[in-house]
Amino acid sequence: MANATSPELDQLLAGYRRFRDHGWTPHRERWERLREGQEPKVMIIACSDSRVDPAQVFDTDPGEMFVVRNVAAMVPPFETSPGHHGVSAALEFAVQVLKVKEVVVMGHGMCGGCRAALTQEMAGAARGAGGFVADWISLLDEARKPVVEEHGTSGRTAERAMELAGVKASLANLRTFPWVKEKEDAGDLTLRGAFFAISDGILHLLNEETGTFAPAA
Repeated sequence: MANATSPELDQLLAGYRRFRDHGWTPHRERWERLREGQEPKVMIIACSDSRVDPAQVFDTDPGEMFVVRNVAAMVPPFETSPGHHGVSAALEFAVQVLKVKEVVVMGHGMCGGCRAALTQEMAGAARGAGGFVADWISLLDEARKPVVEEHGTSGRTAERAMELAGVKASLANLRTFPWVKEKEDAGDLTLRGAFFAISDGILHLLNEETGTFAPAA
């Protein structure tokens, strides 16, 4: 039996029609070029949060960025154990095949994944009731400790500190991938940390020498 339509599907289809009329049809030459392949120079690792779309934040066209999104914009450490390593596979493809020049980890304000990592509110939950999220954000357990020691586990100050710490943790994990570290050391790849504040729309960039984030110029 065919699926019935819904208000949600109707909204998606209305957007698709606008895209066909204004995004695809007037730019046929660009889409023809993209049909032949992609050559993005930047990889963005961002959160799945529906409020933070890297393409909107950076105002890019299709083909300009290779984007991976997941809960809390996390990069796991390099490992070779059996399993389905989605982020690692995307990173490998971007760096080794597409040969991107920059990898940007972009955290954001009001991140639910980082808040859950901070409060550990989902710890011990069954899979399907928060367990998968708890397993994933356990990647932040080490980064959490100094945040809790200084700020506790609640309040916007603690949450913001956890969000920024998450970006730094993912950057550290990126450097555990041998080919990433080799290319960075050779000057062929740049790793950057970024943070987008939902409240004021300002993008911050990480200065790794000082460990601080400052608004982008």
